[in-house]
Amino acid sequence: MLKSILLLIFLSFCIGTGVWLFFLSAVKRGDFDDIEGAKYRMLDDEDEEPPAEK
Repeated sequence: MLKSILLLIFLSFCIGTGVWLFFLSAVKRGDFDDIEGAKYRMLDDEDEEPPAEK
């Protein structure tokens, strides 16, 4: 029983460390720099010009 508890503690530590490293790499890449921008980009009215008719 003690072995399984120690194994679960070790595995949870490894998974937690992996998630933390993944989060740090996402912050370093800049994934969280502009969290408000997506809702405003949706409202931008920058349609492309229609193709010219011949």
